Amino acid sequence: MSEDIIVNDQSLKPFEEKMKGAIHNLEDNFNTIRAGRANPRVLDKISVNYYGVESPLQQVANIQVPEARMITIQPWEPSLLKEIEKAINMSDLGINPQSDGKVIRLVFPQLTEERRRDLVKDVKKLGEQGKVVVRNIRREAIDIYRGHQKQNKISEDELFNFEKDMQDLTDKYTALVDKSVEKKEAELLEI
Repeated sequence: MSEDIIVNDQSLKPFEEKMKGAIHNLEDNFNTIRAGRANPRVLDKISVNYYGVESPLQQVANIQVPEARMITIQPWEPSLLKEIEKAINMSDLGINPQSDGKVIRLVFPQLTEERRRDLVKDVKKLGEQGKVVVRNIRREAIDIYRGHQKQNKISEDELFNFEKDMQDLTDKYTALVDKSVEKKEAELLEI
């Protein structure tokens, strides 16, 4: 005898966790997009060759924000200074590092209106990708439960209710994506 599947709020839990992960990933991506003020998260994707191993910049240096538009990077080992400068220059950060032999300074210039608009477009594109991820999770969930219904593990009514609940969950998370996009857009357009 086949095992019946129970459809309840717990059925949505694994899919909701995936959607939360998609939102978290989206916000991490937003944090790497620089606005007018210095944010150490823009350095998250930069790694440095440390004794033959690619290591995140945060693991080989002390990173601070002493002023609104400046980040200082002080390597744990002075020999890493050149490697860090090279990694920053090769990144898409668009800022030239200034070194005094001990500390690297990154001075963030005021963003031009055109650059702000370009960044807003990038944010909207990332938001759309986030919504696609959320919708794909919904599709995956519904496909699984349709399979259960075909195998007579759940009834048509249970499938219908699950699909409705899954759509409500999807709507909630696409609204969260929209809210995150609006927040980042406002941050970028703030002068």
